[in-house]
Amino acid sequence: QVQLVESGGGSVQAGGSLRLSCVVSGNTYSRWCMGWYRQVPEKEREGVAVIDAEGKSNYANSVKGRFTISQDNAKNTLYLQMHSLKPEDSAMYYCAADPTRYYCYTHDRTFVYWGQGIQVTVSS
Repeated sequence: QVQLVESGGGSVQAGGSLRLSCVVSGNTYSRWCMGWYRQVPEKEREGVAVIDAEGKSNYANSVKGRFTISQDNAKNTLYLQMHSLKPEDSAMYYCAADPTRYYCYTHDRTFVYWGQGIQVTVSS
C-alpha cells in the first residue's frame, strides 16, 4: 500500500524559508504526477505546485517565484522549497501522488494518494 509522509513543516517568521519533504513508500514511483496542496479551515484545498511524469512543474500564481517543487526518485522523495514566506502561506500542506496521471495541474484535486498533512505557520 502506498503511503506518503510529510515532514519539514513548522513555524517561521514572514520572509523566512522552509523545505517540506514527502517520502513515498509502498511503491517505487518514477513517472507519477506529484504535488503539494494546502488547506486552511473552512476553505477548499488548493493546489500549490505539481510536477508531472515528464518532470514539468507548474505553480499557483500566489507562490510563483517563491516556491520550488522537486523530486529525488532515488530517494522516493518529493520536496517543496518555500522562500519569502508570507502569513497567507500558513496552512496545512499535503503531499499528493497519482500513478494514473501523466500530466497534471494545480487545479487537479483528485489525486489517488494523499499524505496526512503537515502544518506551516508564518507569523508577521
